Amino acid sequence: MKTIRILVVEDDPMLGSLLAEMLQTMGHEVCGIECTEADAVATARRSKPDLMIIDAGLREGSGVSAAENACAAGFIPHFFVSGDISRIKVLRPGAIAVQKPFREADLVHAIQYAINGALA
Repeated sequence: MKTIRILVVEDDPMLGSLLAEMLQTMGHEVCGIECTEADAVATARRSKPDLMIIDAGLREGSGVSAAENACAAGFIPHFFVSGDISRIKVLRPGAIAVQKPFREADLVHAIQYAINGALA
């Protein structure tokens, strides 16, 4: 898998750092770690990531809304992570969602699915 520039949007700073470390170990570049909707949207517009991994629940705002606003100027492949993916499936039935806790294999699959879906 080629190196992908990824924006991590996670409301828990420790989990965000752990996810970023896991992604970097997998050979990807993390272009930002944000914990609010506003910061996620601003960083996405500024850094133009190849992919966003977004927690459904954020400290301020919504992960689903963050994805919609970040993609308003042009689609950015993304998927959601959450302790309760049923909430995401109700709001965005076609969304890619990974249940927490997840394994590296779950991330690899979701990354490939999100990137390949964007190329289709």
